[in-house]
Amino acid sequence: MFLEALSAALLGLALAWAAAYRLPHRLPAPLLVLPTGVAGALFGAFVTHTALGAGGLVPVLLGSATVSAASLSLLLRPAGRLRRSSATA
Repeated sequence: MFLEALSAALLGLALAWAAAYRLPHRLPAPLLVLPTGVAGALFGAFVTHTALGAGGLVPVLLGSATVSAASLSLLLRPAGRLRRSSATA
């Protein structure tokens, strides 16, 4: 269980770091991005471990990566400015 949690936290940190490195213009400050990735990964590992039991490390890491990526995607901002159409058109 400890190995799963540690692996999930490191995986979430790596995913968050990669997202912050690749998309700095679309994400808030790294002080928010990095803990969000770790928390999402730990929550995903908890949910996957609870659902599957002691099924192994690989399914738990897949679940943690999925939830971590989903939580990081909630932080993304639009790439460009939003276009507003005129009310008369």
